[in-house]
Order: sequence, then structure tokens, then C-alpha cells
Amino acid sequence: MDPLLRKVLLITGALGQLGQAATKMFLEKGAVVVANDIGDVDQSREMKLLLQEYGENRLIFVRSDVTREADSALLAKEIESKFGRLDGYFHNVCTAIHKPVLEQTLAEWELVITGTLTSAFIVCKSMLPLLIRSGGGSIVNTSSIISQIPAAYNAAYGAAKAGVNQFTKIVAHDYATSKIRANAILPGIFFAQNKISELSNDTLQLIHDNSLLERCGTAEEIAEMAAFLLSDAASYITGALIPVDGGYHMKN
Repeated sequence: MDPLLRKVLLITGALGQLGQAATKMFLEKGAVVVANDIGDVDQSREMKLLLQEYGENRLIFVRSDVTREADSALLAKEIESKFGRLDGYFHNVCTAIHKPVLEQTLAEWELVITGTLTSAFIVCKSMLPLLIRSGGGSIVNTSSIISQIPAAYNAAYGAAKAGVNQFTKIVAHDYATSKIRANAILPGIFFAQNKISELSNDTLQLIHDNSLLERCGTAEEIAEMAAFLLSDAASYITGALIPVDGGYHMKN
């Protein structure tokens, strides 16, 4: 039986490598998917093909900026109007600016915090009421192993992702009685499967040296963990921070 059969699931950041992999996978596992991104669907041939293949009863694309509270609230209303419920969401929106602290402006810091941490809050605040009205559900936030292991020139991004971790755990604590589960995935280095062949030898060697498994991950592997956490098979898992990093956290 398909593990996500008939579940209505939202994916934010759906035009990114992970978002596209998750959209395809969740559909294959039986879900009804609401794909959201700030970008135009016309920029993604794969998403357009999925929309044609599955039709609007299985997949819709909603363009909006979920770092804006009004946009996120309208997204929740559209989901409820179209499908009548929401069973979970996979939040992937983030902003990264890689600079030393002394070279980073306050505006850049705030942009990363807003795009990464504040967006997690806004989406949660907008979707929680619908999840609760639907009888409960699962929240999966994409964090990063950099939230726990320092990486050069990632002060804002690492701090924002650490905030996502704690935010996720507090939501899990506060809304457990409403049958809400919340977990965060902490990816290491990953790319879409079809992008790995494009990496330079230097990049591949760096990944090899920083992973116990001596390779980078794939977006599909991260999406598999998200699908599991959104499924009923993970019904006893909440408040967890789950590394999917090939052992990066054990070598750094």
C-alpha cells in the first residue's frame, strides 16, 4: 500500500532540487500535493510535466512568498478550499549568504533569518489551524547539519537553522495534544541525482573527505526521509532532529 495514500501534503520551496524530488516522490507514494514556491512554475520543466501527468486533483502549484504572512495565510485558505484538509507539510524555504561576520551587513543577516527561520514560523502559524481541524498531522522542516556543526562563513545560516531545530521541537511539545507531530531533517551535502555528474573533481573530493560514506547525498534520499516522517509509519516520532548526512557530523 502506498504510504502517503490520499494524504494532502504541502511542499514549500517546491522548485528547488529537494522540493522537486519530494513532489515527484510524494505523488508516486499516493499523496495529493500542493507545491508552493516564490518562483514561476514555467522555470521548471519537471514540475510542468508532473502537473500534466497527475492533473489538478493530485497536484496543484501555488506561487506565493511564504516569508510573507498574508501570502501564507492565503495559501492555507486555498488548500482548504481545494481539498478540504491538510495532513502535513514539508517546509524547504531558506536563504543562504556565505560571508564572514565582519563582511556581512545587518540587512544580509536579516534576509537569511527571515528566509530561513521566520518562514518556518509563518508557515507553521498559517498551517497549524488547518492541520488541527483535519484531526492532526505531521510537520517536517528542512534544517541542516550546519545547525550543529560549524562551517566557515555560515554564521547567519547556521544560526537560522539552529533556530529551526529548536522551533520544531517546541512545536512538537506544544501541539502534541492536538495530534501534531513535528520533526526536522538535517541534511549534509546533497544534490539532485541528475546533477551529481556535473560536479567538479575538486568538489567530489571535498565531499568524499567529509563523509563517512565517501559520497554526497541525493535530494531523493532526503525526500525519502521526509516521506517517512509524513507517513503513519512514523506515528511515534516527534521532536526529533534527524541527520541525513552520510556521517558528516561524525567526521567534523
